[in-house]
Amino acid sequence: MSKPVLVTIENHVALIRLNRPDRRNAINQDMLIHLYNALEKLSSDDQLYVGVITGNGPSFCSGLDLKVLKTDNLFNPRGDHKDLPDILQACHKPIIGAINGHAITGGFEIALNCDFLIASEKASFADTHLKVGIHPGWGMTQHLQAAIGIRRARQMSLTAQFISARQAYEWGLVNEVVPHERLLERSLEIARQITEVNQEMLPVVRSLINYQNAHSFDDSFSHERTGFKSFVQQHLVV
Repeated sequence: MSKPVLVTIENHVALIRLNRPDRRNAINQDMLIHLYNALEKLSSDDQLYVGVITGNGPSFCSGLDLKVLKTDNLFNPRGDHKDLPDILQACHKPIIGAINGHAITGGFEIALNCDFLIASEKASFADTHLKVGIHPGWGMTQHLQAAIGIRRARQMSLTAQFISARQAYEWGLVNEVVPHERLLERSLEIARQITEVNQEMLPVVRSLINYQNAHSFDDSFSHERTGFKSFVQQHLVV
């Protein structure tokens, strides 16, 4: 029986593939355990600089597997009380979402938790929490409006309708839309570009960008300037 998550490591890049194609990569407990382990490997391994998450088969991830909601522990899968946002917030490495097909509800939330998204022309996105009657818990209501604005987020979540890869690009949800057969090639190309920058400064700059999520522009600007002054004092002043 194949693993529900496959990990390939090459040139400081961890390629993480969701691998339940027969269930459209629907999320069960076993998949979460393997995904969390893979993300923690990315976070802790000094030889890994960036991760790429994609799906095997025609879908990226169709969300929670409704067939196992009453049998699998999807909210504390490893028994350590760590959930997807906890794992991702503890990871200081950039993660690229390579969206190969449908990204629905929980699968959409996995995508939204990535640093940015590259989409196949076959990708599509939908928040169907209201259609299936499940409370969001991995950041849908916050990450989606941060990505596309509150009014478009309301439209997506309240209607539970799909948007195409092209519409996602026009709304600012994805960075690029590429031909389906070039998705991994392009995503790994960007990942390699990230591996070539200064790896000591990368988490600093990433943290500075993310800082404004919980602070005002003025506070964030001041935070950056304070860090720069400290950097100058430590590195450039003789």
